[in-house]
Amino acid sequence: MSASETRRSASSDKAPRGAIRFALLAAVALATIGGGTARAETMNGALVKAYLTNPDINSQRATVRQTDESVPAANAGYLPTIQAVGSIGVEHTNGNQIIPGSPQIDYAVGPFPRSYGIQGQETVFDGYRTINRIRGAESQVLAARETLRNTEQTTLLSGVQAYMDVLQNSAIVDLDRNNVDVLKEQLRETRDRFTVGEVTRTDVAQAEASLASANAQLLSDQAVLEASVATYRQVIGDEPKTLAPVKPLTRPLPKALPEAVNISQVEHPAIVAQEHGVDAALLSIKVAEGALYPQANVQASLTQAFDVSSTPGMRAFDAKITGNLTIPIYQGGAEYADIRQSKEGLAVQELRASSTRDQIRQNVVASWGRNEAAIGVVKAARASVAANEVALAGVREEAKVGQRTTLDVLNAQQALLSARTQLVRAEHDQVVFSYALLSAIGRLNVPTLGLAVAEYDPSVHFDQVKGKWFGVRTPDGK
Repeated sequence: MSASETRRSASSDKAPRGAIRFALLAAVALATIGGGTARAETMNGALVKAYLTNPDINSQRATVRQTDESVPAANAGYLPTIQAVGSIGVEHTNGNQIIPGSPQIDYAVGPFPRSYGIQGQETVFDGYRTINRIRGAESQVLAARETLRNTEQTTLLSGVQAYMDVLQNSAIVDLDRNNVDVLKEQLRETRDRFTVGEVTRTDVAQAEASLASANAQLLSDQAVLEASVATYRQVIGDEPKTLAPVKPLTRPLPKALPEAVNISQVEHPAIVAQEHGVDAALLSIKVAEGALYPQANVQASLTQAFDVSSTPGMRAFDAKITGNLTIPIYQGGAEYADIRQSKEGLAVQELRASSTRDQIRQNVVASWGRNEAAIGVVKAARASVAANEVALAGVREEAKVGQRTTLDVLNAQQALLSARTQLVRAEHDQVVFSYALLSAIGRLNVPTLGLAVAEYDPSVHFDQVKGKWFGVRTPDGK
């Protein structure tokens, strides 16, 4: 090989290695632990958008507000019922009257009997049904709030996943593009060497095949990136632009697995929601049992009637108040069936609560293992990248003196690309798994993450409606 050819080969060799090095830097800038990017979208900023606009969260908030109304509905048992009543009709009577010694008298009566009045009833004792309905409704409200917390956790974790998927897939596409550039340069170099007789047509074909395969992989990864962008838009509510790198969580996480399990069994909203469900089921038994107790109420009415007793012009005014006591003896057995059914409902709810506890515990253990493994995987992936960089450099140098073939160089380049792709995926998983562990113990929320947004307070709406006696408009004016 001439000196000029040697210099050209060295220059061609330097360019691909520089391009590969740039690919690593691009991937690291997007997906690894590092500094911020000017005007880039941060993870916390994206999660704030999801917290405010995600339809799953907002629909669950509406469900909580809907459940709040069950408390004033149950409280109606303490309040009187009052209604206005009225009636009007037409009567027509034909008849005759025979008086001994007098002629027969025919007559017709056509009055318009009518009345109006007001009636009211107040329950004095209903077998403790009202108080137990109120307590049950309050338990349902608390369960709905915990379900909302769980929905927020699930949505925020989906936001983390979507954010990191876009970050990861963008980095992989950048690696693919740079790999295509490297292989194009490799093919050009191989063709030049084939022209001067240093390599065979087989080497050229191998370089062409590698380039075609790289282009196919680029197209495939671009499709995956487009799908992840669509998911990001669905969860976050906005198109991803420049995304800043993210560090995995460390400080909010428990130090040991037993601590994580204990926290989850006490704080996870799915478990707390099931416990409130158990309380509501227990109170439903007491409501059903109230049907066996005596019932007492007071009724009052005021009535003004006209054309009373079919007598035109006759009026009557009636005012009365009555106390009623009802002692159930036997009503066909339906109340006993309701009690038994409520007891079985309690058993079902208790089993669901137990199943949820076991499920959460399993999720914590699995999340802990994945998070711990991710730390080691990242270290191994970084070591693999470093080793493959050295190997590629050595293979290329050996290829210059004929000790390695073009296929050896292409294989070394592919091994380095695979190692860098694995590093990108490993760093993605480390971040996602750390957030997933925080979600598993029940602490993936606005205060723990320090999101710059006011936390939604469901008690505000509850306080606005719990004492409302009338009105059809909701507090927001609807």
